[in-house]
Amino acid sequence: MKAIESIPDKKLLLFKSCMVGQEYPGVETATRYAFDRLGVDYCLNDEQSCCTGIGHYTDIFEGLTTTAIAARNFAVARRCGYPNITCLCSTCYAINKEACELLNTNTEVREKVNSIFREKGFDDLVYEKGDMNPRTNFYHAVEVLLSKVSQIQKEKKFDFSGVKAAAHHACHYYKVKYLDAVGSPENPQLIDTIAEACGASPVRWYEDRSLTCGMGFSQIHLNKNTSLQVTKAKLDSLQRAGIELMLHMCPNCHIQYDRYQPVIEKEFGVKYDMVHMNIAQFVALSLGADPFFDSTEIYRTSLRNFGLYIRFFLTCGEFNFWRTIRPNSHWIINASDFGLSKPFITSSRVSIHHTGRSSSPIIRSLE
Repeated sequence: MKAIESIPDKKLLLFKSCMVGQEYPGVETATRYAFDRLGVDYCLNDEQSCCTGIGHYTDIFEGLTTTAIAARNFAVARRCGYPNITCLCSTCYAINKEACELLNTNTEVREKVNSIFREKGFDDLVYEKGDMNPRTNFYHAVEVLLSKVSQIQKEKKFDFSGVKAAAHHACHYYKVKYLDAVGSPENPQLIDTIAEACGASPVRWYEDRSLTCGMGFSQIHLNKNTSLQVTKAKLDSLQRAGIELMLHMCPNCHIQYDRYQPVIEKEFGVKYDMVHMNIAQFVALSLGADPFFDSTEIYRTSLRNFGLYIRFFLTCGEFNFWRTIRPNSHWIINASDFGLSKPFITSSRVSIHHTGRSSSPIIRSLE
């Protein structure tokens, strides 16, 4: 198992995720905000490319192509002097670790990848055995946040006490590479521990906690009903446990629960009272991120059970919609929810209406 003391906070290449960037850009923004506040030394590099994980796991990209692209990204990390690849997405995490292991242990694959680089004149991308270590050069951003829980607890600006939260630890973090997980892969507690540092009340065990999200990459398209039944089973467990907020560490899981929760409600005739957020967004809000410009998004799932209605009148179009948020928490808009190209809505007028369920202020500052 990976020791929390071994997680670095310097020379981190924050590995950009295509799913995060396209679906939940606030996750990257929130991670950067949290890293900045916590003194983490990291960089982003525009030369980095997609890990091909979605294509690989849906049998579009074969292994050699995925490995060659990984080797290129490893060269980018080494060249910029930030060799500790830190992923926002658990699929990126697993793909990069697998590719590194393959390059280090399979001479035939390594030589084939290098021959392609040399043939095209990319000698600077050539990978030599041991250039990267799959156990000490690859991390998940959540691990970095976990290593900073004491600092998060001391420096948090807003109080999330009373928020009943549950964690969904991604399969590609603690099942695919279970020997490298922090803590027990049978009952991971990374997200729970971080949420508790932010003041939340995590439910550390609930029925079906270890159940997959149900996405299965291609399965959500090829076997949609089975996929959604798996997702529904976990949502049912969360509902029985009285969960208000589900915290994630992977955009694929996030999509499956957030985007498909309304679909499941419609197709199966059920109703759920919970919302979904990435743990980095929760940390950023706790540390004082401006909810409308720094950290999180409003999702497909209605925030009706979170106490206050917010009506956004967007100046960039004729959009009127209602969402709810819990008193003592706050949120940001995701432009992709409106088919807009910009990552965040920067010009909007907001009016907040009490529902009568609570007279609490929007947030409660600890300062």
